[in-house]
Order: sequence, then structure tokens, then C-alpha cells
Amino acid sequence: MKKKRSNFKLYFDRALSNNLSKQALFLLGLLFLAFWVSFGLLELAGSDWKVYCDEHGISRFIFPLYLLIDGSAFNNLYMSGNVGKYTLIISGVVYFVGFMVFTGMLIGVIGNAIENRVDKYRGGLIHYLKSGHYVVMGYDDLVPSIITEIFAKDPKADILLLTSADVSKIKEKLRKSVAHKNLPHVVINYGHRTTTEYYDNIHLETAEEIFIVGNRTVPAHDAINVQCVDSICTYLKKTNLDYKPKRITCVFEDIDTYAAFQTTDIFKKVSDIGIDFVPYNFYAGWAKQVLVTRSYIENIDSTTKAVYPTVYGNGIVPEDKKYVHIVLVGTTYLAEMFAMEAAHLLHFPNFAHDNSTRTIITFIDLHADKEMPMFITRNRHFFEVQSYRYRDLSVDNGEDRVFEAGFAKEKKTDFLDVSYEFVKGDVFSKRIQDEFAKWAKEEDQYLSIFLTMTDQRNNFAIAMNMPEEIYSYGIPVFIRQDKTDNFVTNLRESDDRDVVYATVENGKLNEINRKGRYANVYPFGMNDLAYCVDEISLKRAKLINYLYNTADYSTYRFTKREVLEKIPSDEIWAEADKMWKPLTVAKRWSNLYSADNIPCKLASIRAMRGLSVDDISKDTEDIPEEMVQELAVAEHNRWTVEKLLLGFRMAHPCEDKYENAEFAKQLGKNKNLFIHHDIRPYDDLDIVKNLDYEIVKLIPWIVAMTK
Repeated sequence: MKKKRSNFKLYFDRALSNNLSKQALFLLGLLFLAFWVSFGLLELAGSDWKVYCDEHGISRFIFPLYLLIDGSAFNNLYMSGNVGKYTLIISGVVYFVGFMVFTGMLIGVIGNAIENRVDKYRGGLIHYLKSGHYVVMGYDDLVPSIITEIFAKDPKADILLLTSADVSKIKEKLRKSVAHKNLPHVVINYGHRTTTEYYDNIHLETAEEIFIVGNRTVPAHDAINVQCVDSICTYLKKTNLDYKPKRITCVFEDIDTYAAFQTTDIFKKVSDIGIDFVPYNFYAGWAKQVLVTRSYIENIDSTTKAVYPTVYGNGIVPEDKKYVHIVLVGTTYLAEMFAMEAAHLLHFPNFAHDNSTRTIITFIDLHADKEMPMFITRNRHFFEVQSYRYRDLSVDNGEDRVFEAGFAKEKKTDFLDVSYEFVKGDVFSKRIQDEFAKWAKEEDQYLSIFLTMTDQRNNFAIAMNMPEEIYSYGIPVFIRQDKTDNFVTNLRESDDRDVVYATVENGKLNEINRKGRYANVYPFGMNDLAYCVDEISLKRAKLINYLYNTADYSTYRFTKREVLEKIPSDEIWAEADKMWKPLTVAKRWSNLYSADNIPCKLASIRAMRGLSVDDISKDTEDIPEEMVQELAVAEHNRWTVEKLLLGFRMAHPCEDKYENAEFAKQLGKNKNLFIHHDIRPYDDLDIVKNLDYEIVKLIPWIVAMTK
């Protein structure tokens, strides 16, 4: 066996290249060695140098150092003429050594130190931020929108971006996608988000918020982010938690992973140390921007928000004969998340008057027959209650069939106000194009078309070449765009003007004003404009939870508005925050979905009052009794769909407390197993239906508290 030898040269070079202090120490070592060698040589040269020192008041011990570091020392000695030849030779050698060490090596060390620090800065190896900063871990196209959102909330924020990618390339990307005025406040450090050794350097424990992003193009993205959350929890538990991050936002790419974290408390350990955990999904985020907040920031240098139209016209009143029809072209993750978000949100009071006015969500895809079973399996409990339709338009005389709900043989079904439809066909085919034209002309629906295909070129091609009826009737068309929205936005704005449209009937000229061809085409899904925090919905969710926690469950009534308004708002918010922290993930999402639905209810309330869809002037006024009752039915429909999509199921007859009243208490415990007895038609509920009435009645108070 060969004997291992230490490689001194390797250790030496590694120490000098990595550490400035070691370079300085090495220089001092050379000086120390040169000093003692010089002192010894001068002693051998004789005593004339000592006489020179005495005459000029120079310490004999200091004289060698004087020769080493002072360039004029040897010249003064030589000009004195009182020293011998050997002393001059030795002094010259000492001077030359000093010149080499301090005029050459010192300059080299200083230059190397500067270069080394520049390299470390460029490589993200210098750490500046100590506390109160925002930490973004990982980099992909979503990061610029996170940074933009942070600065929108906190203009003086300091942001630390931790990435294992090439720091110089990340800096270049940020220059293109982050406002230049904000760039000096963004620090990029090199590091791996799952390695705790980097956490000390970035002071994770004193950060304001943490965003775990990663790179969504990596197949194991979600698993790595879960590992990162675990690593952060382990690290934070070892640190002083007197000051800790307020929130950890974790990005999940897969919609199944995201859905699982909406119902399970896998990250309860995060909330146990007093930190809010928020799962974020790119597709769900965009669905919420289009359907709930209806806006996005136009570009990186602006706070101006582009506004999306509603998918329900000017609001739907109880007597309205029209239903909402959402058409999703493609069965991508984005389409599926929009379909689920639409089912959560789009509930209206006219369904109670006419059950044919339910919201219809249609998928169109050439492979719809293969994609349909996966979507149904993901949301199996919904399809146990509600029938769905499948149509094959890819061939002549294709199948057109309604599949009945899974519970149809056991219990009453098809009472939901949302239904799905799956259409097999090529969006470029004449049959699908004719279907678009037919839908556009039908007066009984509010039609919206979402182009969500993976191929952005196909999305654009379809949007620009729709049947004429789509443009003529002003049907909103939403185009998925990976990158910038500029072209589509400019196209829409140039056509968003009144144009006189003239026709002749029976020799008579008719003229009406119409918008241009592309006036109703909207971009969405841009990567760098995706992240948007809806703080209003979060606040409303906390208030909704507060109302449920303070309700009188002997009568199923909430605290009256006049009583609530006598309580100082600070006290209510403090109590609401306190009640929010121990909530399970499923209950948090339940409150959030209820809060997200408020804009939809407000649109109906405004329409019933004869106001425009965005007229907020009377939102805080009490709602008339008859309006409350109409919307209470819609609220129960919303709640039922929410529960089904969150994983709850309808109770079988043998486990239904309504059908087995004598065992109601025991059967009620099945709710812990995601079996809910109130998943049934509104008219079949007992006194619990009061809660639907109460939450609608207090919408004005919730709005007033979150203005």
C-alpha cells in the first residue's frame, strides 16, 4: 500500500487563493524572516552600522526594519560615508529584499485582494443583509414577479436571492425584468436552498419573509422544495426564535401536489413555530388574477394594473336567463386549474329560479377522451354528485353522451349549479370553429374562451383568426402568453374604440357602434407577471373565520353587524389573527375560497341594485332581505362545490345523519374523515342553512373592514 504524502503546495495555494487574511499573514511572515536574517547579516558585517545608528538616533533593533520598509534608508546610509564596504553591500541586499517584498508583493497582495473581492461579489459569495430582508430561494421565470410584488408592498425592501445558478447570468436576467430603481436593493448570493450551511450566511432566521421557488422546469422541483421546507424548519428550531420570518411561501408546480397541500397538514411544523405557510401554484395564481382580482401589473417599471373583464357580464340577477359558459382550449395544467377555480367561484342567484342556468365549463382537446378520466379521477367526489357530458366532434356522428353522477342510484344528485363538458376535437377544425360561432350567437350565455395550449404559437394563431361572430359579439378571448403581454395588449388597445357598423335591411340603413376586431382579446399566463398576493382576500378570510368562531350554534346565527361595529376594529383583527393560526390547512382554504367568491356576489348585488359591475359606492350598505335570501342559495351551492373539490364526499345513506337522526351525533364525527352530511340540496338542509344566510348578510361589514 502506498504511503500518502501531504501535498504542501496544494494546501499553500488553496490557502492563498481563498483567504485574504492568509495572504497578509504570509506577507508578514516574510517580513519577520527578512528582519531576523537582515539583523544577523548586519551583526556579521561589523560595528560601523551601529555607529551610524547612534549618530542618527536610530534604534539598532529597528534599523534592519528601517532598511526593509523605507526606500530612502539605504540612500541616507550610503551618503553618510561613515560605513564600510561590507555594511553597504549587506544593507543593499536588505534594501533590495524590502523593495521586492513591499514594493512588489504588497502591491500584488492589495491588487489580488481587490480582484478576489470583485470575484466573490460577482460570484455571490459576499453577504451583506443581516435582518428584516426578504429571502427568495432558487430562480426561474417566476422570480421577477415575486420581486416586483415585494417592492409594491414594501418600496424600501431589501431582497436576498439565493441561487446555485451562475450569479452573473441571473443578474443579467434581472436587469431585463426588474425595475432599474429596485436593482440596487436586490442582492444575489450563491448557495443551495436545501443545504443548511448556507442559512447562517443569509441570516434566514431574521428574514421578513421566505419564498421557496426553485426551478419549475426541474422534474423533482416539488420534492426538492418540500425538502427545503424541512431544512428550514430544522434550522429555525435551532436558532433564537424571538424574531422569525412571518411567512414561508412555497411554490409547487404539480397541481396534484398543490391540491394535497390544500387539505393535509404536512407542514404543521411550520405553523407550530409561529410561521404562516402558504403553498403557491403558478396556474392557480393566474386563475385567481383573471377571475378574482381581475388585474395584473402591466410591466416591470409600472404600478399600473391592466384590468380583465368579468366572465359574467354586468352581474347576474335572480331573474337572469343567461348562464356562464367557460371554454378552455387544451387540457393543460393551466386549463385544469382554471376549471377548478371557476367551479369554486362562479355561483349565481338565478340557478334557484331556473336549474338550466348552471355554469358550464367546457374542455376542448383532440385528446379529450384520454384527458377526461384523469380530471374526473382527480375530482372524483364532484362527479359522484354531478353528471357530466362528453361530445366527440373529431368525426362525423361522434358520440354525444351524458354520464350520470356516481351517487345517482343511491341519492338525489345533479343539484349543483356547475357542470363540466368534455369535447373531443381539433380546435383548428371546421366543426370546432362552427361550434364557437354557434355559442357566440346564443343569447342565453355569457361566453368566454381561454386558449391554454402549451404551444403559444397555436394560441396566438387561434386568437387572431376566430370566427367573425366571436369578434362581432364582443366575446372575451384570453390568450396564454409565456413571456410579454405587450403585443396582445397593444393590439387590443388599438382596437378598443367605437367603430360605426352599417347594414342595409329592406332598403333602410342601420348604423351601430361596435368595437374593433381585437378589442376583447386579453393576454394571461405571463411568467414574469404571475405572482400576485391578494392581501384583501386573506383579510376577508380571517374575518369569515372570526364570524364562524364567534357564532351562536344553538341558532346558527352570527354576531349582528351593530354589535360587531361597537367592538374596536383592532380588537377584532387581533382576535381574528389569533383564531387563524391554529386552523387546519383545509379550513384555511375553505375560508379563502369563501373570501374569493365575495367579488362575484358583489357583482350580483350591484346588478340587483341597478349599478354597474365595478360600482363600489353601495358595497358597505346593508343588503335588502330578499337579496340575502337569493344569494344564500348560491352560497350553499358554492360551499358544496368547494367541499367536493377539497376532497370531501357525500355521505352514503348508511352514514348520513339526516337519514339516521337517532345516531346523528355519532355519524357527525365522520366529518373528520372528509364525509360531510350537508352536501345536499339547499332545501334539504336543517337549521344549518342559516349560516349561508348569515355570511351573505355580513358581506357589507366584511367589505367595510377590508377597504
